[in-house]
Amino acid sequence: MNAATRPLDAATARAIARAFLPASRLGNRYTYYYTRGKLGSDPLYPGIADALGGTSAPLLDLGCGLGLLAHTLRAAGVDLPYRGVDVDAGKIATARDAAARAGLRDVAFDTVDLSRDWPRHAGSVAILDVLQYLAPEAQEATLDAAIAMLVPGARLVIRTGLDDGGSRARFTHFADLVGRLSGWMYSAPRRYPRADALRAKLEGAGLDVELAPLRGNTPFNNWRVIAERRR
Repeated sequence: MNAATRPLDAATARAIARAFLPASRLGNRYTYYYTRGKLGSDPLYPGIADALGGTSAPLLDLGCGLGLLAHTLRAAGVDLPYRGVDVDAGKIATARDAAARAGLRDVAFDTVDLSRDWPRHAGSVAILDVLQYLAPEAQEATLDAAIAMLVPGARLVIRTGLDDGGSRARFTHFADLVGRLSGWMYSAPRRYPRADALRAKLEGAGLDVELAPLRGNTPFNNWRVIAERRR
């Protein structure tokens, strides 16, 4: 595997996760250990940093969760202005605190319910492990809104499970259900996109599209999509 398809090394994962330690030594360390484990096992963030390399447009992270993308971009030397939005107010509060503790610059987080409102933005857009949690009509609306935000030279970067009928797809669905039942995810998975339909939509909007696996050594059916507005 090349660097873009490997997770972060243990030292970098541990360094980033320290920003998520509780204020008290007796506090709950679940988020710290979750973050450390996620960064050290999932190639998502190096893959997205690689996808955004060489761009300068501001980045909007739709469904940003704890804001891990902001930390990993800065660790990779990607200094794009970053704004993360998520419907989960608790995660946004944690994201703000962790970014402040880490001293991240040009980073902002807001609680936004994308089923009711869309933030104004012109630049690149990230949609990471989000599409499968949206109903079909909401998926289409999200993609349409993201495409409309792109400026020439900007990129739409997506990581999503795909519906291809294979064993990886079935395992991905099971794991996403567990995430919802545990209370970690805000909703249950609704629909996984099909590769051909996703490519057709993006290319039909005049974007150049690159689609490749982004799962590393995990059992999930995760793929990275890079769609760029032509200059």
